[in-house]
Amino acid sequence: MKLQIEPIGNAYSEQAIDLILTIQQQEFNIPITVDDQPDLKQIESFYHEAGGNFWGAFIEGELVGSIALVKFDEKAGAIRKMFVKKEFRGKELNIAQILLEILITFCRENEIDDIYLGTISVLKAAQRFYERNDFVKIKKENLPERFPLMSADDIFYHIHID
Repeated sequence: MKLQIEPIGNAYSEQAIDLILTIQQQEFNIPITVDDQPDLKQIESFYHEAGGNFWGAFIEGELVGSIALVKFDEKAGAIRKMFVKKEFRGKELNIAQILLEILITFCRENEIDDIYLGTISVLKAAQRFYERNDFVKIKKENLPERFPLMSADDIFYHIHID
């Protein structure tokens, strides 16, 4: 199984929607729909045009993971859409770690020093993952003014990179 990670655009919207909604709704019972996430239908205008990016992780042509960066300030971005299909998670393939490292490298190359993210309290493994990667939990009121809030998020993290 060869892992390929590459930036994706609108041509992958349907695959991204399928991957992400399946995990959100079926695996974690999060009451969220595609209409709550219009960015998934406009990847290029939402992520790329503002200076961010959206990456897909592929194994044998199948989209098995994703991560995105919304650039919301000159030197700040927010991680969005960090998902890996259940059967592809874990240390063996290390997809989540590789995706995060690609995003951080992109931030360094584009002089984005501060990365924020929101997640949901039910996603315990995600919280442990971010904490292992030196993200620090912060209060909602300490988020930057322009941080793009998602209504479902109730836990927030930040990391400053050099």
